[in-house]
Amino acid sequence: MLRRPLAALALLAACAPWTGALAQASATRVQLQGTMGARSALLLIDGEPRTVQVGGSAQGVKLLALDDGRATVELGGQRLELTLGAAPARLAPNASTAGRQIVLPMGSGGHFTSTGAINGRATQFMVDTGATFVALSQGEADRLGLKYQTGRRVATQTANGIAAAYGVQLATVRIGDVELRNVEAIVVPGAMPQVLLGNSFLTRFQMRRENDVMTLDLRY
Repeated sequence: MLRRPLAALALLAACAPWTGALAQASATRVQLQGTMGARSALLLIDGEPRTVQVGGSAQGVKLLALDDGRATVELGGQRLELTLGAAPARLAPNASTAGRQIVLPMGSGGHFTSTGAINGRATQFMVDTGATFVALSQGEADRLGLKYQTGRRVATQTANGIAAAYGVQLATVRIGDVELRNVEAIVVPGAMPQVLLGNSFLTRFQMRRENDVMTLDLRY
């Protein structure tokens, strides 16, 4: 049987209180102190009052949803519901979900949107479960520096009928701490306000929706 030297056991025992203290110190105290309409909340974060809009964040705390005296907030993968007038709650980043979970609040028009990056270049995404692939306009592809003209020619259905498009493979697609490699996409003619986050990205996640929040948990 493996035995630890007494000195090592003593050192572990001495370090244990410090480990607990560090974990407690890393937690963030958050309290819901008020609401301003249906889209903004007054949060007390580690004793500092901050006004946060739904979808926005302050000091790492993101406001996901606001409804009838309750607020759903998230920090580092941990979500918590706050109630107006309740005592402060503790939020601590959850290392087990870092890099494996995406949380998206519902935006205007009922769509789930997020900023992110394609091949390291910033862009804006909108979830589209009806799209087979990630889809972006030729203008956005040019801005991102994609060499789509050398890609395979494909036909795609648009509001104006069948249109020619280019099939490409994106080296990386990143949202928050989650980055996927080698994601299939199509580049289509015409203007698109956002990049459509289609099933070539979404099928790698387990999706769930709770009220106005969509959560994507990475499968593999």
